[in-house]
Amino acid sequence: MKFAVVGGTGLIGSQVVKNLKAAGQEAVPHSPSTGVDIISGKGLDEALAGADTVVNLANSPTFDEASLAFFQTSMDNLLAASQKAGVGHFVILSIVGVDQVPELVYYRAKALQEELLTAGPIPYSIVRATQFMEFMDATLSWTADNETVRLPTTPIQPIAAKDVAAAVTDVAQGPPLRGIRNIAGPEVFPLDELGRITLSAKGDRRTVVTDPTAGMFGEVKGDVLTDMGADLAPTRYADWLS
Repeated sequence: MKFAVVGGTGLIGSQVVKNLKAAGQEAVPHSPSTGVDIISGKGLDEALAGADTVVNLANSPTFDEASLAFFQTSMDNLLAASQKAGVGHFVILSIVGVDQVPELVYYRAKALQEELLTAGPIPYSIVRATQFMEFMDATLSWTADNETVRLPTTPIQPIAAKDVAAAVTDVAQGPPLRGIRNIAGPEVFPLDELGRITLSAKGDRRTVVTDPTAGMFGEVKGDVLTDMGADLAPTRYADWLS
């Protein structure tokens, strides 16, 4: 089978391409660096020609209102080009709980991406993942100064990027789900406690201050970003840190 992996040079995409090739598949990464622009449409028809499956892992460059336009335009272009190419399976990566956090504009944008896919002409699969372990440093930086990091107690179920890539690879090689598969890490932590664990492991002496309003995740109510009923990945956070 031939797989067109859009966003195929990024954190998840590069691993998906590697996994598919290891499984004996033809997997071609596409990104602006390879001459494919999913916003203007430049290079799309050529990129998807002959593809059996499209795996779209491209992400908005911002988390603000502009992310809505990014996903609207990119999905319109990708779905049109996929239909023209006769693609039989279209896969995207989304977020556990994405449709339950309307307060966050980026989550609304990802929910829009899902809606465009499910209403579109191509048989599809959606993989929803919990928060990546690799994004913890960025999360800490949003509300940090030289002495403290402010974090809410929002429950988080971190998953390693390699486990996300493995799940996306598995779904992409199977028949279209015409639905959603949730994947998650094996443990749930309050975000402030996860921050303390992370700083301690790195020898960072800053103090984590519990602040229910701090950062993007301060907007999240309850445990909607976790799912112990999901397919649980094997990598534990302490092992990933080490």
